[in-house]
Amino acid sequence: MTWHEVNERFNSLINKLFHDENWQERGEAARELGFMKDGRATNLMCRALQKEKDKMVCNRIIEAMGRIGDPKATMIIASKLKEEMDAENPDKFTIIHIIESFINLKDKRALVLIGPFLSSEDEELKKLTQKAFDTIEPEWRYIVEKEFKKNRSIEEILKKSLKTR
Repeated sequence: MTWHEVNERFNSLINKLFHDENWQERGEAARELGFMKDGRATNLMCRALQKEKDKMVCNRIIEAMGRIGDPKATMIIASKLKEEMDAENPDKFTIIHIIESFINLKDKRALVLIGPFLSSEDEELKKLTQKAFDTIEPEWRYIVEKEFKKNRSIEEILKKSLKTR
């Protein structure tokens, strides 16, 4: 594909993401943008995520932003995690998409946000969170063990370790 064709495809997908009436088409547009791995989409997808009401489309946008791998998406995805955790019945499927995106983004700021899932009763969430920690900060166990002796919470430990690195 030539640059012109890629650019045309990109613009078409962005247009679908923002304007298509069909949620499935918007979701598919987000998915395809993720496969394109074009960093130009990050800011636009952040806006789309804020505006989007359909949960499935939001999950596709989150997944796509992780696939693109631009850490600029971390904080908007973090706000979706907070929103999900504040909900009466948090959706495990959405949380999994968010953690998987954080794994792909490899942004250490995400560790503080997903730290509470290290002690989750849900084994799948716990293992996925450990995988995220192993990917983003391979020495996390050592850091937590060393600092835990000082009676600090995991959140305090992670915030401190992010500042010193």
